[in-house]
Amino acid sequence: MIFRIIPVFIIYLVVPIRSWSQNLADIYSNFKKEVHQEYNSFRDNCNQKYIQFLKDAWAQYSGEKPIPVPNVTPIPPKPYEKDNETNPVVVNPEEIPVPIPEPQPKPIEPIYEQPVVYENVLSFDFYGISAKVRFPEEIKLRLRNVQPQSIADGWETLCTDEINNTIRDCLEARIRYNLSDWAYLLFLAEVGKAFSNNPNESTLLTSFLYCQSGYQMRLAVDGDRLMMLYGSKHQIYNKGYFDVDGVFFYPFGEPSNSISICNAVFDSETPLSLNIDKEQLLGGNMSDERTLTSNMNNEMNIVSSVPQKLIDFYNTYPTSNLDGNPMTRWAMYANTPLAKKTKDKLYPSLNKYLTGKNKLQAAEMLLNWVQTGFVYEYDDKVWGHDRAFFAEETLYYPYCDCEDRSILFSRLIRDLLGLDVALIYYPGHLATAVYFDEDVNGDAMIIGGRKFIVCDPTYIGAPVGAQMPNLEYDKAQAIILKKSL
Repeated sequence: MIFRIIPVFIIYLVVPIRSWSQNLADIYSNFKKEVHQEYNSFRDNCNQKYIQFLKDAWAQYSGEKPIPVPNVTPIPPKPYEKDNETNPVVVNPEEIPVPIPEPQPKPIEPIYEQPVVYENVLSFDFYGISAKVRFPEEIKLRLRNVQPQSIADGWETLCTDEINNTIRDCLEARIRYNLSDWAYLLFLAEVGKAFSNNPNESTLLTSFLYCQSGYQMRLAVDGDRLMMLYGSKHQIYNKGYFDVDGVFFYPFGEPSNSISICNAVFDSETPLSLNIDKEQLLGGNMSDERTLTSNMNNEMNIVSSVPQKLIDFYNTYPTSNLDGNPMTRWAMYANTPLAKKTKDKLYPSLNKYLTGKNKLQAAEMLLNWVQTGFVYEYDDKVWGHDRAFFAEETLYYPYCDCEDRSILFSRLIRDLLGLDVALIYYPGHLATAVYFDEDVNGDAMIIGGRKFIVCDPTYIGAPVGAQMPNLEYDKAQAIILKKSL
């Protein structure tokens, strides 16, 4: 009798459980739909408001003159003379806060994959990367002119769920290749060019993708040409800009001095940063090999080679500062990591000579290699203007100056010896100082309560702890660089 009752009881329980589970699935499914609809409604609402602004929120703006790179008279390199040694000098420089990279912008809401049946694939080369981005066939973007109504209609054409896959592919490329904000903007510009040969249509798509990715931008019209202006956290040197409600917007391209700008604000827009805190994973071949020899160690013949496409990318990089301080410019260059391919070529050769040496001895060898293995020349003579180098560029180009040597040396010390480094600026000259984990004598900088020993890559033949004479020590500034990962 008991065995008959139990199955009936089990069956009685199973039926409600199945029904309850099914109800839960329905509830969850409905919840997902509601959330997705709320997301779509929020994003659609932002875009619809933006479209309305595009129709009438235009005004004429005059451009501001470019901010020039600070004009300083560089102090030429000097040979070290031991007879001129004096008692060690200890300096308390003004400390400049190091720029701290912030997370990259993100869309106002998650971008969901869409089940699209028909999609084009936009293919293009991006610094050696064979890039592919999906684009929905049903979107037929056509700009008849650059009147506000036409631009608004074009933006509305792009506001479809189907373009989510395009945005996702772009954001995925930003993650996959570690693209900095500047590299990502260049990437989106190539997407626009692959989409249309019409410059205005290309610009509108680039602007749309940039905006939907979370970045701050403004559309502008210069005659019959549509332009995009990007907001920047940095003051970019030697480039005209437009002051829109206290925000500096820089043209992606070169406009005339007076243009019409739509000051429509998109929700949660974030200005571009010019920090590069990760290796840009670009493609392409390595540059020709170059041998650099130390005078102190004649057998120390170091062969270097760098990714050619990375050099091409750096040629586009806008030089800038943060908070109006020029030292932040050098810190941004110095904090940019070397590419893995560069390190794989360079570091085994250097480590061969550093093995078995203590950190002071190793620093001496690296310092002399940078002092004597590279040819010094003034930027004005080579480039016609001041130009700081990323570390790879110093390894690539035949000439360099004090700032380039200091940036490279600081990178080597952090990567190979794991020591903290500061850039030291005296009026007209840039050097470095190293915090050793052992007692080291010599000229020093007290920074944040710690004693950094001066290492000058342009004081030719000088040892660690020797500061170039006759500099304005009382006006020295210091900025501590980010440690290697």
